[in-house]
Amino acid sequence: MKGKIMDFDYTVTTQKSFDEAVKTVELETKNAGFRVLYVHDITQTLAEKGFQIEPFKIIEICNAKSAYTVLKADIKIGLCLPCKINVYQKDGKTYISGMKPVILSQFFPNADLGNLPGEIDLIIRGIINKST
Repeated sequence: MKGKIMDFDYTVTTQKSFDEAVKTVELETKNAGFRVLYVHDITQTLAEKGFQIEPFKIIEICNAKSAYTVLKADIKIGLCLPCKINVYQKDGKTYISGMKPVILSQFFPNADLGNLPGEIDLIIRGIINKST
């Protein structure tokens, strides 16, 4: 893959309402064996400073074993943790989007991550797909 940049994100649209999509992502995260660490309400945070945007939440998710493994491979991967799934509205549509963990090898080429980024990528895609 040297020289080729892959897509950074996996993004889908959903017919669910914004709040419904957020709740479903949280449920599917738990069903996948991950934990929801925190949900950032970006719309509210920006509104407190006078900035208005459409509904936007960042859901931080983690699997302790996976996090431990990647941190042992390269502590700087912590800059990409925890994994995040965004739920947002744009132009009347609701989107669910996550960073693709398979790109970690592009940022950390010397870290021996094995198949883990691909495995986590499939789990995150599954969470997103089951949340639509």
